[in-house]
Order: sequence, then C-alpha cells, then structure tokens
Amino acid sequence: MHESWKPFLDSEFAKSYFRELSAFLHVAYAEKQVFPAKSQVFRAFTTDLAEVKVVVLGQDPYHTPGAAHGLAFSVPDSQTIPPSLVNIYKEIDAEYGQHANPTGNLRNWQQQGVLLLNNVLTVEAHKAGSHRGKGWEQFTEAVVRYLDAEREHLVFLLWGRDARSKKNMIDVNRHLILESAHPSPLSAHNGFFGNSHFRRANDYLAKHGVAEIEW
Repeated sequence: MHESWKPFLDSEFAKSYFRELSAFLHVAYAEKQVFPAKSQVFRAFTTDLAEVKVVVLGQDPYHTPGAAHGLAFSVPDSQTIPPSLVNIYKEIDAEYGQHANPTGNLRNWQQQGVLLLNNVLTVEAHKAGSHRGKGWEQFTEAVVRYLDAEREHLVFLLWGRDARSKKNMIDVNRHLILESAHPSPLSAHNGFFGNSHFRRANDYLAKHGVAEIEW
C-alpha cells in the first residue's frame, strides 16, 4: 500500500468492525479458497492518494481461479478478458474509436490515477457476493468519504446498484459523479452502453487542468 493512505488505513484497521472483518477473513483464508490472494487484497491502495483522478467502484472480485488480482474489473495479462470488461472496452471503442489495453490488465489505468476499488474486496471461490455483509461495505464507504473530503475534482464512476449506493457520500459541488447500469452482460444494455462516461470524465479533468486518462 502507498504510504499516502497510511493515516486513513491505520485508523480504519483499529476500528471494531474491521477487527471483526479481519477475524472472519483469517478463518476464511485458512479454510476455504478465497480471492484475491492475501497479498493483493489492498492492491488498489498502491495508487498514490495525491495522484487519484478517477474512482471506479465495482462490486466484488471475480470468483473464478486466477482472475481477481486486487483491481476492480481487471485481470492478469494471461487471463481471458471477462464479459463486463469486454463491455467496458466496447463503450470506450464507441467513444474513442479504440481502447488502449491489449489485455484485461488495467494496471496502466491505475498508473494514470484511476482508483479501481471494489465495494467488497474479497470473495469465496465460485460464490459471487459471498463476502457481502462482513464489513467491507463499511470500509469502502469510509474510503469514499475520505476521498470526498481530502481531494477535489475527482470523477466517480458508479456502475450498478452497489456502486450507486455510495452517491450520497460524495459532494457534487467538489466532484463529478457519473452513474449508470453495471457493464455486466445482464445489464449493460440498460444504460451502460452509450453513457459516454469515459469522454465525460476526461472532459471534466481537462476543464480542471488535470491530465486526461488514456482509456
């Protein structure tokens, strides 16, 4: 984790809800197959807080072996691009003509200041949503509130019900909120396709003198 997050994370880790979450995870990792690997759970926080420009909120990690690696919607280079990310790339292609990534690894987005954060940071193998209600939602709510207070002119991309639940925690006078359906094949045609979020995000960044993201 980047040192810029240390004051915030130290504070959250000391709270009772997080101690309970940690106890649950200790047992889960010992007894079951859980993703991502322990060393990658907080990978989103290797992004320097001062460099964050865009916040992408996902749901929970991919629950198939080898896919989750700590960045929302992202997979390692060797993995097949998941359907939700295929749809994200389709929307970028519609807006810009092509997307920049040859694989499903979104590390280059992270390097440009995109915080790729899931609402829930762990999941049991083959059981989507299995770690909901264990404390992660309270943690990511705290992250969003912290970003809202500490930074200005961020773009929050809220895709799907879980992400949109964080909307009221963000000051619309200080940040841009872009929300739509989730890019999952089950919902992408209900408002994700055609949302122009990537171009609108870059337009907002440019307006405030911030370098645009190469999507």
